[in-house]
This record gives sequence, C-alpha cells and structure tokens, in this order.
Amino acid sequence: RISESRVQRKAPRLQFPSTIMAAVEDGPGMCFLSWKYSHYFSFVLEKDRNIVVNCTLCGGSKTLSTSKTSNSNLMKHLQKQHASTNLVEKEPEGNVGDSSSVDAIPAKQRKLDFGQPAAQSITQPQLHRLIARYVVEDMKPISTVESHAFRQLISHIPVRGRAGKAPSRKTFSSFLDQEYANMESELKNTLDMVEYISTTADIWTVHNKSFLGVTAHWINAQNMKREKAALACRRFMGRHTYDSIASELDNINSSHGLSFKITSTVMDNGSNFVKAFKVYQPAPESDDSESEEDEVTFVSIGDVLQNAADDADDAISLPPHQRCASHTMNLISCTDVEKWLLSEAATKTIYRSATTKCAGLWNKASRSTVAAEIVDDIIAKKLLVPCTTRWNSFYYALERISKIPVVELNTISSTLQLKCFNEREHQCIREYCAVMKPLTVALDILQGEDHCFYGTLLPTLESLMTKTLAIKNGLQILVGLPDTVVQAVKTRFAHVLGSEDALLAAVTLPKFKLRTSATNTTQHAGSSKEDEFFSFEENEDIYATAEGEVAEYLKSGATGLDSLNHFPMIKKLSLKLNAATPSSAPVERLFSLGNLILTPKRNKLSDHKFEKLLLLRYNRWFDGNQS
Repeated sequence: RISESRVQRKAPRLQFPSTIMAAVEDGPGMCFLSWKYSHYFSFVLEKDRNIVVNCTLCGGSKTLSTSKTSNSNLMKHLQKQHASTNLVEKEPEGNVGDSSSVDAIPAKQRKLDFGQPAAQSITQPQLHRLIARYVVEDMKPISTVESHAFRQLISHIPVRGRAGKAPSRKTFSSFLDQEYANMESELKNTLDMVEYISTTADIWTVHNKSFLGVTAHWINAQNMKREKAALACRRFMGRHTYDSIASELDNINSSHGLSFKITSTVMDNGSNFVKAFKVYQPAPESDDSESEEDEVTFVSIGDVLQNAADDADDAISLPPHQRCASHTMNLISCTDVEKWLLSEAATKTIYRSATTKCAGLWNKASRSTVAAEIVDDIIAKKLLVPCTTRWNSFYYALERISKIPVVELNTISSTLQLKCFNEREHQCIREYCAVMKPLTVALDILQGEDHCFYGTLLPTLESLMTKTLAIKNGLQILVGLPDTVVQAVKTRFAHVLGSEDALLAAVTLPKFKLRTSATNTTQHAGSSKEDEFFSFEENEDIYATAEGEVAEYLKSGATGLDSLNHFPMIKKLSLKLNAATPSSAPVERLFSLGNLILTPKRNKLSDHKFEKLLLLRYNRWFDGNQS
C-alpha cells in the first residue's frame, strides 16, 4: 500500500475515469499514475488488482496488463519494443509536500493536449479581408456572404473572444469599393516612381458587351524583376472605330498619369487599332526661328467652334504602336503556310486529304462518348480537338495524331467507320509537325509574361529561322515548306529584323549579349551601333566611360538581369527598351479571368462592379496585402 506522503509528492500527469480514481484513493494504481513514463500509456479498464492500458508508441494497438502496485511489465515492454526511442521523463505536477495535490485531481477525465496551438482570435477588419480574399481570388459571387452555410462557417472563427460574423452583402460591397480605391491609389503611387512603362490593350466582346482592357508592364529598377498591373477593363460602347479607340485609350493613360511614360502599346494588327495609332501620333516639334508680326484678323463664330472641335481631337496623343508578335506568327501559320500548302498541286491533294480525315476523327471523338472510349481503349489517350481561334491548338492536335502508329490509327478509323490513313498522308502530317514545331516553340516563348522582354523577340526570330531551315534535308513531301516559313518571317517581321531598338533591347539582356553583340560586330565592324548610342555628347571623357562600360559588360559572364546594376548606363537603356512584352498575351489573360467572373448567371453584374472585381483579382490585391 502506498503511503499518503508519496501521493502528495508524486502528483499524476494524466487523469483517468472515476473507476481508476476510486482505486487511487484506496492506494493501488497510484504507482502507475506517478510513474515517470506513464504518459506513454492510456488507461483502458480496471480488472481486479490489475489495470489494462494501451501503448501510445505502438499506435494504441498494443494492450498491456500491469499490477496496480508495480510497473515492471510496462517497463519491460518499453525496453524491448521501443529500445531505440528516446524516452522523455515527464515532471510530475504539484509540489512536494503539497497536501492539496490529491484533492486537485478532478473527477472527470481531462482532454489530452496533442501539441496543437490554440486558435488565435483576429480582428473584424482582418476577417473582412480574409472573406474578400476568398471571394475575389476564387471569383465567387458577392452574394456568397449571404449564404447560410458560409455564415455558419464564419461564425466558428474567433474574433476578439467572440464568434465571427460575416458582413451583409451591402456592407461587403462597400468594403470592396473602398479596397478598390486603396488599390488604385497605391497603383498610381507606384507608377509615379516608374520611369518607363509599356502597355498592352485589346477589345473583348462577351454576352453582347464590349470591353477595352489595358495592362501595364515595367521592370523594377531595384530588383530588376518584371512587374505588371491591370489598369482598366472598361465597357466600350458603340462601334469600334479608330477615333473612339484612341479617345478611350488616351483617357485611361492620362487618368493614371502615363501620357509621357509609355514607351509603346502592344496591340494586334487590326486595321482600326493600326489607324488609331497612326492618326494620333504626337506631331514633331517645329523649329521656327523667325516669328511673324502679330496681325489682327476677324473670323466667324462658326470657324471658332469648328477649330475648337479640331483642337479637342488634336489633344489626343497616343504612344508608339508595337504590333503583337504572337498575332503576327499566327498569321504566318494560318495564312502564309496555308496558302503555300494549297497552291502546290502535289501538296494540296495530300494535305487536304490528311486534314479532312483528322477532322473526322476529332468530330467523332468530341461528339460521341462511345467513340471517345474506343480511342482511349486503343491508344490509352484522348485526341486533342483544335480551337478555331488559336493555331497552336491545331498544331498540338495534329502532333497527337502524328505520334500514333498508322496501324493503331487505322484501327480507330475502321472501328468508327471512317476512312483510313495511308502512309503518305501520315508522313505529310509528321513532316508538317516537324517543320512547324520551331514556330510553336517560338510562339510559346513570346507569349510568356514574367521573364519575357522585348529584347527576346529578335533572338527568337533568328533561332526560329535557323532551326526551321535545319529540318529541310529530312523532308520528302513538304520540301518547300521551311523556305516558305522563313520568307514569311522575314517579310512580316521586317520592321523588327532591321530595327536598331530591337537589336539594342536584345544586347541589353545579359543572356543574349554575347550572341547579338558578336553578330553586330561582324556585320558592322567599322561603325558599331553601341558606339553610336553611347556617345551621348561630343565629350571625350564621357565617350570613353560609355565605351569602357560596354566593353566590361560584354566581357562579364553573368546572365541574370540583376547584373545590370553594375552597368548603370546599360541598365537605363534596358529599362526603357525591355519594358514592353513581345505580344499582347497579358491582356488576353485579363479577359480569360473576366470570362470566369462575368458568367451567364451573373449577367446582372454592373459594368463598374465587374471591372473592380476583375482588377482586384488580376492585381492580386488581397493576396499580397494581408494585415
């Protein structure tokens, strides 16, 4: 029997049901409770003079029996089964000689602490931001806050010692309006500190509505990383005429203070866009040295009003227009290549026959579940169905077919009661994919955003032409296709291949500097373009400094963009020329997000509220501003 003094000296670590508590008061079982390794076992039941426990180190599956007055069985189990475990002794609760230790034992079993941190309460504004992040980032309807299940979920979040409460729809909508105003203010402050900015723009039509989207892109001068932001996605009313486009673009640019900061605006090759930038380019400054004497003239009031209207149009000024490289490459593949394939009698018949049979497979597999199951059973893959608006989807669909052996391909065709492919048709598909693969890779590169700069365009075009011509020797049917692709690139990108800005943009990207500078030196040995650029003034010391910086830059082995911090003049040039993206893909991604917000079920969403939700999502306002 254990003495009362020992009970006082060894307070229990774990608490057990009242059945064992009774045994504790009588004496037997206290040896186990006061044992230094008792926390590795959980009480199961009391059986005569013994107690039954489970070993927690064994996952609770091992049941052991031990005497109330001895822990030898449990100690042997630990030494035998868990010899490699570093056992930790638990200090007993209570103080030696404290007679209240036994009385402090509660009659009910306490909950075990599994090491999980206690839930921390948050403030109500923090809860609102978390709710806004969920709704905006996952593009949920604002009415989500009125959902009974959602409000019940929020009520389990502690807010300053009480249950959380979701805001009403009206309150939450006002909160989003205020957050949008804060985002606009912070964005304008950020853009004020940026020296060179480029924009992308396009018009998107959905649900019988048109929207003009504009995104901004620049390089952070501190860390030399690409940054972006959505400026607008405004409702565009009326016809898409060049003057309406110019007026709306100028309004967006001026409202953000960007009228004199934008290096270029990247848009597609639509005639209305091209004309807008051609008509509303800023007029060159006149340099009249002679001034005529002031004369008093009389004009009619009608002429004054007409001149005032003309002056309003003259006030519109747009930045330089840069044509979307991705759109131009799509024209090469869809127009130039298609024209050549259908102009040659030898290739026209076989190409049309092969693509017609492919179209039959795509139609069957996409419209019939039975046909899709047959395809999956034979090749363990699905056929890719091309999209009408993107040429690269057509390429990937053909590539999937080209990798299927002719035997399996014809098995599918026969099962679906379609015409089979012959060897020449399958060969034609393989050759088409081989020739067009470099163009597809180039298209994917130029549609990049975070690490793609305008200086990437020229090296990409050069590599595209080189790799396309290298495939020519292995062709049997489409022998003239590589030359057609290269000639189309030279024709449609003539303004880039002969551009000094494109060359300097590539040179000021460290990963392209050696290749581009070596090519430039070979072609222009006598008059280097770097010398022409860096001779800012007719000062020998400044010229020598610029020349030395160029030489050190070309000799440096670093390829990261942050290495330009050691070359301030080259860095400034790169910030200006590489602010632009080669394509208008970023604004297309803005529209893709908009398509997930402006769903048919949310057609009553106002234009202004839609724009706010879209810009908050694209700019990741709640993702990067958690307090």
